[in-house]
Amino acid sequence: MPQDKYSAVWVSHSSIGDFLKCPRAYFLHNMYKNEKGRKINVVNQHLSLGTAVHETLEGLLNYKAEERFLKPLIETFEQNWAKVSGKVGGFKGIEEEMEAKNRAKKMIERVDQYRGPLEKKAVKLKEHANNMPPNFYLSEQDNIILSGKIDWLQYVPEDDSVKVIDFKTGKNDEDKDSLQLPIYALLLNALQKRKVSGAAYWYIDRNNEPTEVLLPEISSAKERVLAAALKVKQAREAGVFQCPRKAQGCFACKPFEKIIKGEAELVKVDETRKTELYMV
Repeated sequence: MPQDKYSAVWVSHSSIGDFLKCPRAYFLHNMYKNEKGRKINVVNQHLSLGTAVHETLEGLLNYKAEERFLKPLIETFEQNWAKVSGKVGGFKGIEEEMEAKNRAKKMIERVDQYRGPLEKKAVKLKEHANNMPPNFYLSEQDNIILSGKIDWLQYVPEDDSVKVIDFKTGKNDEDKDSLQLPIYALLLNALQKRKVSGAAYWYIDRNNEPTEVLLPEISSAKERVLAAALKVKQAREAGVFQCPRKAQGCFACKPFEKIIKGEAELVKVDETRKTELYMV
């Protein structure tokens, strides 16, 4: 029997991450809707920095390799920063925002100086209908769909392969237990046909070039991701989303609880995503 994508449980790296940190936070971030039928979200200066930098770099994919740097990269960054400036980006004051912006600008300047793979040919995974991110059935039996985007897919013409590059704007290395690489491996295996010849994290806050990492085998990747996805599905079916710290709450769910209690400031209504954004 054909599956119905609208009744499926959709999971991604971020939603699974929410759930593993705190099921209550997962519910409030991904499922809860207020009396106006809108979802709620918390603006965060670290996420805003990452968004401005990622949109600047990933926007280069819209151009041919030889045309990518005709427009100054810093100019594009300024346009993207304007979207997260002020309270809508989670900044409580000019000084706090300028500190974050200057740090982000240094990342852009670093990439502009050490362009490396960004000057080479790249490919993109096709987006699905209705502007949905790339996705596929992780398990038709369990009606679970895995979705996700990949920052950069460098094309390697020598052997007609692709190489994953993930931009990292945080100060710390990616956790070794992160599901990001397993999810990348699964997306690439399901949604494109070229061999994957490598993967790398580019810590652009401090490194001039990407750091090579190993993608896991498909079987082990699916085992890990599906195990986490099934926990999400079971919680949704049971309707039970309890914080590990119970009524006390934790760092992940407390900001959302403050929104519900009216203790946060509404800074924007995103009508496209039907989401209210709050500063806590």
